[in-house]
Amino acid sequence: MVYLMACFMLLLMGVCAVGMVFNIVMGNNLFIPVMPTIVKRPSQPKVVPNTLVQGPTARAPQCPDEDNAHRFDCYPEDLATQEKCEARGCCWRKPNGVPFCYFPPDYPSYSLGEVKSTPLGATAVLTRTNASSPYPKAVNQLTMDLRFETDTRLHLVLNDTASKRFEVPIATPTATGKAASPLYEVEYSHDPFGIVVKRRSNGRVLLNTTVAPLLYADQFLETSTSLPSRNIYGLGEHRGPLRHSTDWVRIPFWARDKPTAEAEEDVTNLYGSHPFYLCVEEDGQAHGVFLLNSNAMEVILQPAPALTWRTIGGILDFHILLGPDPNSVIQQYWDVIGYPMMPPYWALGFHLCRWGYNSANRTMDIVHKMRDAGIPQDTQWNDIDYMTSHLDWTYDGDKFAELPAVVKDLHDHGQHYIMIVDPGISNTQKAGTYPPYDVGLKRGVFINDTDGNPIVGRVWPGDTTFPDFTNPITQQWWLEMAADFHKKVPFDGMWIDMNEPSNFVDGSTHGCPDNELEKPPYTPAVVGGTLAAKTLCASSQQHLSSHYNLHNLYGHFEIIASHNALVSIRGTRPVVISRSTFPSSGRHGGHWLGDNKSSWKDMYYSIPGILNMNMFGIPLVGPDICGFGGETNEELCLRWQQLGAFYPFSRNHNTLGAKAQEPIVWSAATQESIRSALLTRYSLLPHLYFLFHRANKMGEAVARPLFFEYPTDNNTWGVDTQFLWGDSLMVTPVLEQGATKVTAYFPNDTWYDFYSGRPVVPVGQNVTLDAPQDTINLHLRGGAILVTQQPSTTTTASRKNQFGLVVALNRTLEAWGGLFWDDGDSLDTEGKKEFTMIKFFSSRNTISSQVMMSGYPGTKDMSLGSIRVYGVAQKPHSVMANKEAVNYSYVQDSQMLSLNNLTLPLSQPVQAMWA
Repeated sequence: MVYLMACFMLLLMGVCAVGMVFNIVMGNNLFIPVMPTIVKRPSQPKVVPNTLVQGPTARAPQCPDEDNAHRFDCYPEDLATQEKCEARGCCWRKPNGVPFCYFPPDYPSYSLGEVKSTPLGATAVLTRTNASSPYPKAVNQLTMDLRFETDTRLHLVLNDTASKRFEVPIATPTATGKAASPLYEVEYSHDPFGIVVKRRSNGRVLLNTTVAPLLYADQFLETSTSLPSRNIYGLGEHRGPLRHSTDWVRIPFWARDKPTAEAEEDVTNLYGSHPFYLCVEEDGQAHGVFLLNSNAMEVILQPAPALTWRTIGGILDFHILLGPDPNSVIQQYWDVIGYPMMPPYWALGFHLCRWGYNSANRTMDIVHKMRDAGIPQDTQWNDIDYMTSHLDWTYDGDKFAELPAVVKDLHDHGQHYIMIVDPGISNTQKAGTYPPYDVGLKRGVFINDTDGNPIVGRVWPGDTTFPDFTNPITQQWWLEMAADFHKKVPFDGMWIDMNEPSNFVDGSTHGCPDNELEKPPYTPAVVGGTLAAKTLCASSQQHLSSHYNLHNLYGHFEIIASHNALVSIRGTRPVVISRSTFPSSGRHGGHWLGDNKSSWKDMYYSIPGILNMNMFGIPLVGPDICGFGGETNEELCLRWQQLGAFYPFSRNHNTLGAKAQEPIVWSAATQESIRSALLTRYSLLPHLYFLFHRANKMGEAVARPLFFEYPTDNNTWGVDTQFLWGDSLMVTPVLEQGATKVTAYFPNDTWYDFYSGRPVVPVGQNVTLDAPQDTINLHLRGGAILVTQQPSTTTTASRKNQFGLVVALNRTLEAWGGLFWDDGDSLDTEGKKEFTMIKFFSSRNTISSQVMMSGYPGTKDMSLGSIRVYGVAQKPHSVMANKEAVNYSYVQDSQMLSLNNLTLPLSQPVQAMWA
């Protein structure tokens, strides 16, 4: 009776499954049937013909007055009519702003067969019960494979029982046994099939597919779920606030070269595809769901709240991640897709580029002026203007004849060089004069059309062919082309653009065939309305499958090819910055946010952009500082450079024809403010490097939203104008024109002004901060120890300087931190034990270090030159460092204790005390 009452209450909320429910008992591999639910749906035929609905269905749908928020769209195509809707067996009502045509509660889909235990969980066959299907080639039988892979990860796969379907060719972890103490419980409904996943600790429903029918045809797969809250994040790549609206938002996924729109928010498909969401529940617990599928798709968010996945190929391969906090969800997601690469130290410096330098001399002139101004810069870049006629793996022998000398000069000054490389390879050069095409054609490295010939599109060099990076032969060819060019211009990294892939024509120069891949039964709401819009024909053929299946993976496989080429050529950690990405791309490279605009709105949207990419496992990320398109101005560029000094990847870049926006073009006052922000960044690079190390080894995001650290504080759930480095350094930029004050939210914790050490009072609320034009607000959370270093204008020079500590005591007068240090460039320094790891901790009046590993050869030359301690309530009478009295200063107003002019060797334990 208790169960029946509970089920009745859940049914009212759309949660309790209708039909026979099976509860999985994890301890002894049994599936114990529990009492049937109150309402039992009518039985349906077990074997059905594979047909389309051609007219009104014989089954009269039950169409109660459904709450509008709980309507699930039965006719997502345009031009729905009542006749078309009812022909699908669905309900027709016409309120504004919600689907007119929606599924009735008795809509048939699949029935669940016998559930059998497996070593990892359970399996069963699902049989289609609908006598007709709204989409052709409906799959009659599905195999459900449910795997209890870890205590916090549930893996659900729905696949065609009879036929092999395309699956994403990315390795994911393989469990060896069933989870022993899972945080989840699973229930099924029998007819129609549905699955319910609950959080075991409180019974909260995290996933409930019984709210709408499962549809599974060859080119149309759809499933829906209720959501436990409206706090939904992720689902990229798109432009908009960090937290998604659930007010009937349609989010498409299909990699596309598309400049940002002028609208307030743009949820059209952009450069990458990341079908993962994180949900923060009402009590602050969190979970995530990842659909491993690379086909064109869309997600619908509706105010129930609920979510619908709709894809046009592949399989339904879900990873459900239980958290229970946001940081844990991200770690569990990265467990599936792989932890991000460890970048070389120099990649964390400041990068400078523009389209329109026009010559090697102009490029070198910018570098010289940056040096003369004393503004930090580690890497100089070139856009496509360095090439001969925009041809990959060439440089202009007239305007850029001195490019090798430019690169040598950069290297002589401890700096680096990166150039752009697009995937499109010209096919119009005279035979025998352009090896990238001649050799590539001979080896068959290009994507083919349906006739077996290289498909021809058009990009910067004119007519072009497109390498198929899923082909191992292509990856070897790419390496050879890069190696030949590196002999002439010894570049240090690769900037790979236009790799959605972008195309100036739709499909090809000859159009696309008229077939089911080009004109699927349903096309998600992609920009351009067709899959071929400004990219390749979906029916073009690649080594692993059709472009229809592989399009969203194009940039990902180019990242891998470029990563491997750089490792082979240079023998050091590679830097690959790509525009198009996919889950697990962060294992091989980084990302810039694409063609933004010089606007205050775009500067704001860059923060959700970098935070989303950190969730997606690509922490080396940043936008074009000061904006790519349009014209910037001095105030906007100053504020953006201040913010950009704290992007994980920091690069200023703009477009052809726009006025210059390098730091050296502005007034002396603005230059000084930019210099100050960048020097602050460089002083913090040891800490940033430590965060990247933890991302690489521990699965922790580098840049984080506030709610990652304070998930139970609902005031943080919508904050996307501030962010954190790691768990402790808060960045609060100015994002509005003319502002000299900024509002920051401080969670209920101990916070200090980073520069002065002054405690923030009050906390747990918004605080208005002064923000003069020479300042970006930084605050440090109590409990943190940051390792700093005296900055220089390159990382090469900075790494030779003394280190420092910034110690922020928490309410119990404790703090922790660490330093990971190696040569900053070599591969696998941890595997070779050529690194140094030091832990720092502080308790009450004592700071200590512990050398965990001392394998870096230069450890003997590393010394600690300064210590700043925040939160020291009283002026000490004496201060000791390594048992010797040292000079110190104390500021009563800010309660900051400073120890300077130290020379404490970090190769040995350090201890500082005050009394």
